[in-house]
Amino acid sequence: MTKTILKIDGMMCSMCESHINDTIRREFSVKKVASSHGKGTTEIISEDPLDEDKLKRAVGETGYKVLKITSEPYEKKRFSLFGR
Repeated sequence: MTKTILKIDGMMCSMCESHINDTIRREFSVKKVASSHGKGTTEIISEDPLDEDKLKRAVGETGYKVLKITSEPYEKKRFSLFGR
């Protein structure tokens, strides 16, 4: 699993977040996507790494600009009552 974080310029409201999220879901096979206009970021969880050029193009077509893309391995956090 991979966590991809996009730094995006131009998101001003929750509707902007929805446009980005819908575009990502439509163009890519993802487990989860969440955007924050306040932070100017979109976080994507996917099985495999995503094509960065395709990400930039898809977001750009919605009128926003990707400033930076970072990826890292993602492990789902497990719940434990014992703090392990």
